[in-house]
Formats: sequence, structure tokens, C-alpha cells
Amino acid sequence: MAVKIGIVGMNGIGNNHANCYKTDELADLAAVCDVVKERADAAAEKHGVKAYYSLKDMIENEPDLEVVDVTTGGIDNGSWHFEPAMEAIGYGKHVLVEKPLSNDVREARELVAAADRKKVYLGCNLNHYFTSPAEKAKQYMESGDIGETVYCLAKMGFNGGEANYGLAASPKIKGHPYFHMRAFLTHPLSVMRYFCGDVTHIQTFSDRPGFRRSAGDVMVSINSIHLKFASGAVGYLLSQRGDAVYGLGGWWSLELAGTRGTFCIENCVEKISYWRADKGIPAISVQPEPVVTDFGTNDFNSTFGNRLHAFLEDVSNKVAFENLRGSGRDALAVMEYTHAVQESYERGGELVRPNPLPPLHGDPHFMK
Repeated sequence: MAVKIGIVGMNGIGNNHANCYKTDELADLAAVCDVVKERADAAAEKHGVKAYYSLKDMIENEPDLEVVDVTTGGIDNGSWHFEPAMEAIGYGKHVLVEKPLSNDVREARELVAAADRKKVYLGCNLNHYFTSPAEKAKQYMESGDIGETVYCLAKMGFNGGEANYGLAASPKIKGHPYFHMRAFLTHPLSVMRYFCGDVTHIQTFSDRPGFRRSAGDVMVSINSIHLKFASGAVGYLLSQRGDAVYGLGGWWSLELAGTRGTFCIENCVEKISYWRADKGIPAISVQPEPVVTDFGTNDFNSTFGNRLHAFLEDVSNKVAFENLRGSGRDALAVMEYTHAVQESYERGGELVRPNPLPPLHGDPHFMK
């Protein structure tokens, strides 16, 4: 049976989600909500549903709603997530929140704790690993073709350069030094954690180029982040917000190497290459031929439908809370890492240990 959904926040992302739901057999979009009446009315007309101007009214007048999808934005693209998400949780609704979970790690911790107390699903739109290349990469790992993870290299951000630069005018960006960290690092850090597990140590060297300084732009836009995983593997993340044109691999690439093989995903959705660490391969100069799986697309927008469908599948199947894909706990983890990135930067590149996650206790309905 389709899951009844109400969306709160009908700007670009909210309408993106609504379009995905309208073509998903597991979704029944019942209502939209926005405090800006014109936005709510326009979205309601477009999607053929009822408009509301407060979340309370939407929930109380749509008693069959099962999921509230929070697609509001705010400062650092996340400061308006906490209040509607907490309100929906208070009503006992399952909640999906756009990334980041919040722009304040303390609020994110409170959200995860509240969902746990109310025994509702809390998910986050960590859509960058809901892709065919990521699924293929997981198959390589689970079949033993990677072996023990040695390192993970990620490069994600935006193409640009000095000639393309313009000082952001939006108050959610302008004057906020950690906008790129808080608004974007959720994505690459969530992908690295998805493949490599929890992070135990973080060290950051970050800055901004001269053209930003000259314009009075305070955004710390270049991030060089060193990671150590609980498994013992090491990682490196390079992310920048349009300060240069990316080279090999483009705007999104992830390479993971293990004792039995290495894979590299390019352009998030496009393709994955795999190199087997066979006995007798040359130590240098000659690279083994990779197995390349090209999925024939570079349409990043497909990740939204994939991720939303996965959340609806998990809600429909009533999976154990700890098995929810892209969970609030997963989103909190990468917020803790982002907070550690910021802390390391403020300390001049000191090594920082992220705050530990709340423990998993297990669901008695699923654990025999």
C-alpha cells in the first residue's frame, strides 16, 4: 500500500521531492505546506494536492499522513529543519529531512534522540550513495574483491574558478564562514562512511582564495580533510566550492583501495572501474586493465528518486530502526564529523576526535 506523505517547505527541493513522489508507486502525496502562502498554493496546484500554511494544520487535518518530508532550508541550508522535524516527531510521524540534518550539531543530536524516544523513523536525504555505481561497489566489497580496506580518496565539490565567481547575495550564505562545510560536507562524508565505517580522527587544513578575500567573502571554501577510520583505514577528502576547475574524475569521484582490489566511482552515477590486485602485477609503470561498468547516465537528479524510494520501502517493510537506510543516526554521524572539521580548522589543523554516536540497542521485535 502506498505511503501517505506531506511535504513542508515548497521551494526548489520540495518540488523536486514532490515530482519524485508523483511517479513512485509506493508514494501517495497528500498535502504540501509552506509558511509562504504563494509557494504552498503554487505547489498544491502543480501537484494536485491540498495546501497548508502551518505544519500543525497539515498534520491535524490529514490524520492518515505517515511521513512528513522536511525540505525547508535556512542558514547553511539547514537552520529551518529542526522545528518542523521535531513537531512532526512529536505527532508520532515518520520524518525524512533534507541534508544536513540541521546546521547545529546539538539540534541534530536532539532530533535523533527524540525519534528514538517516539519510536518513529528519522531519515535524511543522503542521496549520493543511492546509485547503481555505489551498489556495484558494495557488491565488490561484500564478495571479497576489495579485501581489507587500505585507503579511501574522495573529491567532491563544484567546478568554477576566478572568472566564474560572484559574491553570494543570499543571507543564508553571505557572511557565514562555514556555509560550505555545513551545507555540503554531509554528502562526501556520508559516502566515505557508507563504504569505510565510522571515523575516529579528523585533521583539517582549510582556507579561501584571494579573490574571495578581495570581495569580502568570509566562506572557508577550500577543505583538505584527513581521516582515520575505526577499521584502521585512512582517508582523504578534498572539497571546494567553485574555486577551481576539477581535473581527473570531475566534480565527484571516490577511490577505495583494499588488499585485493581497488574501485573508483566517477561522476557519482556514471561509472565504476575495478582493478584486481592479482599476483605478479607490476609494482610501477604498468597499470592492470580495469573492469569498467558504465551505467550510461550522468543524470545526478536520479539520485533523489532512488533515495526517496528506499525510505518508503523501509517504512513500508517496517525494517528494524537500526536497519533504516540513510538514517538520522547516519546523518548525525557526518554532522559530528563536520563539527570536528570546523573545530580542527579553528585550532590551526589540530587532530580532533569526533563526538561518539549514541549506542545502538537493537530492536526487540527483530532481534531473536
